Amino acid sequence: MNYETLHCTVDNDGVALLTLSRPEQLNAFTVTMARELEQFFTVDARDDGIRAVVVTGAGRAFCAGMDLSAQGNVFGLDESLAPTPEQMHTAYDTEPLHSGVRDTGGKVTLAIHALPKPVIAAINGAAVGIGATMTLAMDIRLASDNARIGFVFGKLGIVPEACSSWFLPRLVGIQQALDWVYSADIITAEDALRGGLLRSVHSPESLVDDALALARSYVSRRSPVALALAKKLLYRNGAADSPLQAHLSDSLAMFYTSIGDGKEGVAAFREKRPPQFTGSATALPRVFPDDE
Repeated sequence: MNYETLHCTVDNDGVALLTLSRPEQLNAFTVTMARELEQFFTVDARDDGIRAVVVTGAGRAFCAGMDLSAQGNVFGLDESLAPTPEQMHTAYDTEPLHSGVRDTGGKVTLAIHALPKPVIAAINGAAVGIGATMTLAMDIRLASDNARIGFVFGKLGIVPEACSSWFLPRLVGIQQALDWVYSADIITAEDALRGGLLRSVHSPESLVDDALALARSYVSRRSPVALALAKKLLYRNGAADSPLQAHLSDSLAMFYTSIGDGKEGVAAFREKRPPQFTGSATALPRVFPDDE
């Protein structure tokens, strides 16, 4: 895994530490970083040797937002186009819309969200704009007590991106989401914790180690298949129209895990030994009608 803007290491427990690595630019987001993050989460992190991912920033910032010093359209957009909603819905993944119109941050967060493994943000400093919204697609967010987070789009005359209009209200509620977006203020880690955005706040010295330990606790002696399905069920069924929809997919997931890794889990429990799970997070049974 060779990147220009990222650095990745994987420990013996299969926990990857992915570091945004433009410290002199406060890890400001670029089109190159977007492409590399998308590559990591759609391809490299799906290797069975990676069980969970912790994301942090090099130096004193997590990500200070989009690098506004780039030449031309800093977002990589084709200003000669005039896309319609109908075109976006029917042809969003074809050219010229895929490269010239689609939000680069959104392609990253969709890739993070689709990874069937735990993803933890270790927000070590400033997380502004895309630096904040990219973390919303991660499953858990920890921050150092000197972190500062800002949904500052209103000050630039643009809107929240990276699918944050979907993620943020689900995480903190519509009133808190609107307050942070309307004000465009920089908030402290304690403010973010009170608002429900963060799981916990840590000292700068312990943040990454604490995040790595948390990731290991999630995957140690756990079935990759069961974890992946649990993540999918919670995200999908949390927005289901009725509990019956959750029941149907839960039932299929329970059926297939119980005749797969579940057999080993029960045997290990009875024999008082560590389980030896063999399933893969990227080879899941179909539990929703639109699963491929």
